[in-house]
Order: sequence, then structure tokens, then C-alpha cells
Amino acid sequence: MLLTSAQATSTTVLLAEAAAARGLETAVLAGPATVDRLAGRAVHWYGGPFAAARVAGPLGLALLEPADDWLPGLPEEFTGRRIELTTLSEAWTLTRPAFVKPPADKSLPPAVYPDGSRLPRHGERIGPDTPVLVSDPVTFGAEYRLFVLDGEVVTGSRYARFGRLDPGPLTPGAAAFADRLLAAAGASLPSGVALDVGQLLDPYDPVARWAVVEANLPWFAHCYAADPARVLDVVLRAAGPAAALRPADHRFVRASG
Repeated sequence: MLLTSAQATSTTVLLAEAAAARGLETAVLAGPATVDRLAGRAVHWYGGPFAAARVAGPLGLALLEPADDWLPGLPEEFTGRRIELTTLSEAWTLTRPAFVKPPADKSLPPAVYPDGSRLPRHGERIGPDTPVLVSDPVTFGAEYRLFVLDGEVVTGSRYARFGRLDPGPLTPGAAAFADRLLAAAGASLPSGVALDVGQLLDPYDPVARWAVVEANLPWFAHCYAADPARVLDVVLRAAGPAAALRPADHRFVRASG
């Protein structure tokens, strides 16, 4: 059973079609009644993290996510920039421009902020202790999303050029960089994950350099031009019954509340 959020995105539609093609039943979360009806069944989830937090416990879901410190813990040869995991209250003290975002969810608008004074200070889902990633501002000429299962790229596509949405085919260069990254740091990721990489533009370096953008929740990631059937494989692994959880993935289970 594939349960999706009520927000009908293009990816929701594509994944529901892929699930139906392989004989999986699908349902849309319409409120507590849906959860009650599906309790006790083997359910997989695709949708936002805030709705997921409400249904994970009652439905016995194990939702995988990369560790908050995965990206800043990578060598700079893979990131191409300085990245620090800190708190929102610490980020308020910034006196320089920085790109600031939460590690996984969208509780804070990801953006380049001129300094810490421009960051939000109040919100329904944020507070002083909210974890954030602070990185040097960079420009990615092209960005790609790759869906990874058991350390192998199974599908992917370009999703942006120069910060603007522009889906297109996955290039050999993006796939090769992802393979090199996974060989070095794949063990520190869940068995099902969405990985964003891109080409950095540097006016002082004529050779475009590959770098990691971020690691994403596959159960809340757009598939863009990737193969929906292979994306579904990753989603089913990353957001399914806790009873089927692989031992190596226990440390990546998102806390529900």
C-alpha cells in the first residue's frame, strides 16, 4: 500500500501510477479516518515530513533520513565549500552572507541571507534550537537529483540550471561524481536516499567542479525527469513498515511525534 499526502504534485501522480502498474494499492491521506482504516496494514509513505510525523506512529512507519551532520562532515573535496551544522540562534549572530537551510525539512526558507539579522526569529515550526546548515554562498550551473538504493544510483535527472527549474537527462559526469561520492561516504547514508549534486561555477577556475548540493528525503523528493518506477523502489525502501527495517538503517529512522 502506498499512502500519499493530499497535496497532488506531479511526483505524487507519477508514483501512484507506478505503484498501480506493479499491483500496489494506493490511497490519499484524507485525515484521521484514513489512518484508522489503514492501521495494521503494510503501508509506505510519500509526502511531507509534518504529515508524516502524524501518521508514522499509528501506521508503524520507519521513515529514513540522512543524519543532520552528514553534509558538513564530508571532506571539502566533495562539498566545494565550508558547511557548518549549528542552531538558528547561533546563525542569528552571523555578520557575513551565508546560505542557510534546515538539514532536511522546509521549516525555514533556504536562501542566501546577507547576515544573521535577516533570518526568521519566530515561527510555528522554528525556534532558537532549530538545527540549520550554514554554508558559503556558491553558484551551481547545473543541479542533478539521483535516487540511490543500497549505495547504487538507480535513476536520476537534472532538475535546475543556474538556480532555475530545468529538468533534463542525467549526465555521465553527474553519475560518475555520485558514484565516487558513494564509494567514499555511501555507508554514512540510509539504504534509500535522494542525493543532489551539481557543477560549481567559479570565475577563478575555468574547469567546472562537481560538488554535493545536499542529501534529501526520497519520500519527499520530486522525481523530475527520473524514472518513476525506480524512484518508487527507493521510496518504498525509505518509508515503509518498521517491521521490515534493515538493521543498518535503524540509526537513520526519523523520530515521529
